[in-house]
Formats: sequence, structure tokens, C-alpha cells
Amino acid sequence: MKREDLILQYICSHSEEEPQLLQQLNRETHVKTINPRMLSGHLQGRILKLLAQMIGAKRIIELGTFTGYSALCFAEAIPDDGVVITIDHDDELGEIASRYFSLSPYKKKIVQLTGDALDVLERIKQQPLFDLAFIDADKRQYSDYFDALYPMIRKGGYLFADNTLWDGHVVENGGGKIDNQTLSLLGFNRKIHQDKRLESVILPLRDGLTIIRKL
Repeated sequence: MKREDLILQYICSHSEEEPQLLQQLNRETHVKTINPRMLSGHLQGRILKLLAQMIGAKRIIELGTFTGYSALCFAEAIPDDGVVITIDHDDELGEIASRYFSLSPYKKKIVQLTGDALDVLERIKQQPLFDLAFIDADKRQYSDYFDALYPMIRKGGYLFADNTLWDGHVVENGGGKIDNQTLSLLGFNRKIHQDKRLESVILPLRDGLTIIRKL
């Protein structure tokens, strides 16, 4: 086993245990989906839960449900009268998420919506402000997602953006040819870094997790 794999194993074994329902979802996601690495997983899931608790988040919105792992972590973190609104366009994966939401003791805190994220955000933009937004959907639209979410987040609230290192492609020139997803993430990372309305840091967690605070 590689040294980095041993370190990850050590970190997970000395961190909060992954809940049994999430273990089951983790396994099913790896068996039934094409890109199981899109799942947050044990370490990131526990970090998302802890960060949401540290923020004192009560209202959370998530773009990119996938099979529901991160939404369940957020629901675990918020108070009983809180809400996690999670949005995804994929009906098939949504069925897996919905099944696990129904099995969770936190199911009453989760609102699952299906559709294009920007269209759904337009429909719900008059809702009370959110404490936290989690962006983990189409990488080509990260800047558009941010622009739509910014006015929906309270002053002092947070946005998290996943996959902002994109397997290291953000520091590669691709021999002069860069794919659209990498170009989009390069633009998003630059946009966040230069925005004086924000405080931000990129954590080298898995594929890159950017923590953004709205000033």
C-alpha cells in the first residue's frame, strides 16, 4: 500500500467513525455508479459535517446531490428546525439518494429537488437567506452557480466549492490544449481569489475544497 493511502487510512481510523447508513451508501455508490469517486466519502463527509456545525448553519443549499452522501452529512450537522435543500438534474441517481434519505433519522431536514441547478435557484431565490452553500455540480458552470448563489447567502455566510484542484489539471497546461472543465475551474478559482467581497482558502482535501466567506 502506498504511503499516502496508509496516511489516509490512519486519518480515517483516528477520526469520527463513518455512520453505518453512510457506509452502506458508500458501498452501493461504488457498485452501482460509473463515477463513484464523486461521492464525498468518510473523511470529507466528516469534515463537511464538522464545518457546518462550527459555522452554526441552519439553512444549507447544495448543488449536486449525486447519491446523497454530503446532504446526509449536512443534515446530521444542523438543528432539528434546519433544512438542507439539495439539487440535481439526474433522476436515476436521485432515486438512490431519495431511498437513503428516507432511511435516515434526519430525513425531515432534507428537501430534494430535481432540475437544472440555475433554473431551480431562480425559482427559489426569494426564500430566506442561507448560511451555507455547497457547489459540487457541473464544473463548467461554477462561476454561474456562484453568481446565482451569492445574493442568497447571508452576510458572514459561507460557500464551499468542491473539486477546485481538478486532479491537478489546474496546474497543467495540457500541451497547449485545456479542456472546458479545467478552463472553467481556472476561471472560477481566479474569480474567487480576486473578489474583494470574499475571504477564501483552497484546502488540499481530496480533489480540492475551497472555503469561501461572504464579507
